[in-house]
Amino acid sequence: MSKSLDRLTLLETFVRIADAGSISAAARDLGLSQPSASRQLAELESRFKTQLMRRTTHDLSLTAAGAELLADAR
Repeated sequence: MSKSLDRLTLLETFVRIADAGSISAAARDLGLSQPSASRQLAELESRFKTQLMRRTTHDLSLTAAGAELLADAR
């Protein structure tokens, strides 16, 4: 059974990913697996109905919506 996380937890993960510059580094900092941190980011994006970060195999960058949310979340 999937457990829905509260928005504050998802925002904390998002901020940590943005600060760390990678999902893997943020997951290590938070004591999560990389897939778990990635799922949390995807859930937050789903709740806001927009892409917050552009992900490639070698880069992670905020979208305009992600930058705005990051400022609000801080």
